Amino acid sequence: MQKKNVNSHCEIVAILNMKKKETEKEQETPRLVVEQTEAPEKADARARHAEASDVGEKPTLKEIIQEQAKEDETPHSNTFTLRKILGGDILSTSTIRRQVWVFMLITLFVIIYISNRYSCQQDLIEIDRLQKELLHAKYKALSSSSQLTEKCRESHVLNQLQNNKDSLLKIANQPPYIINIPEE
Repeated sequence: MQKKNVNSHCEIVAILNMKKKETEKEQETPRLVVEQTEAPEKADARARHAEASDVGEKPTLKEIIQEQAKEDETPHSNTFTLRKILGGDILSTSTIRRQVWVFMLITLFVIIYISNRYSCQQDLIEIDRLQKELLHAKYKALSSSSQLTEKCRESHVLNQLQNNKDSLLKIANQPPYIINIPEE
């Protein structure tokens, strides 16, 4: 007999029963057949499916997906091998359900990391802007200081006074001399 693709436990039981009947016809010796019992949830889904097929209604998409999701979940051993990890066996629904809080915690840490990095980048941009502003202020202060020094020189002040003819001040031709007054 050819190898058939089997989608559910119900079909496996049906195939086993057919094989059992064929072999009983060939041999009249009694045989012991072990059938796998289903979980109550699977039995309920199968009963609903059987009722729907009796009435002529097809099962809903939700029921089909729930049935397949429950059938595909096989119990895993507690040992993790590289083959299981690389094959994706550890990403079963039950594992994800058990570790949902770990995933949420990791997501929270990632969000905190991203927000902290964004905040630091904003602070660095602000520091850079303030450093440029400080450098501009230093250059302006240096420029103002040099202009003030130029305008306060004695020769420049005298030239301004002579041009405006406001004063009769002149640059002295003789050096100043000290007058000594005796103390009495």
